[in-house]
Amino acid sequence: MIDDQDIKNIRETVSEFFQKLTLPVQDINIEHKAGQAPEDNADQKEVVDSVTIEVRLDEPQILIGQNGQTLFDLNYLLRIMLAKKLGKFFYVYLDINDYKKNKIEYIKKIANDSVSEALAQGKPITLPTMSSYERRIVHTELESHKEVIVESQGEGAERRIVISPK
Repeated sequence: MIDDQDIKNIRETVSEFFQKLTLPVQDINIEHKAGQAPEDNADQKEVVDSVTIEVRLDEPQILIGQNGQTLFDLNYLLRIMLAKKLGKFFYVYLDINDYKKNKIEYIKKIANDSVSEALAQGKPITLPTMSSYERRIVHTELESHKEVIVESQGEGAERRIVISPK
């Protein structure tokens, strides 16, 4: 369980991390979400907290990288560093200048537009290749759409989503 002292330590660690990268940070916002006990899955007993770290920079491009890959890697590094420092496991979501937030909204829009297109044309629509994280966003966004079938096809880096009318 993450407490107020842990949040303070997280803020200090993140600030120090970016200072060592010699990148001036405008703002760091940390939001803690306490883990919730699972209601529908009796087998899952573990409750895991999550921490969202929002960072504002003047020049974020170098830390976001192509298709957000550098941001993904930084997220991984921070998660490992923070878990080691605090001695606790928790999910870490790093976002720089709202890149992930905006990307999620963009992916959801593509998904919903593709549903409309598949229904209007009466044929499957194939989305571009996506990371597993991005495909999960599409699947989650479209799980309530009963008029289409959403499935991932392909292997490895060529895996993509196909949206087909029922």
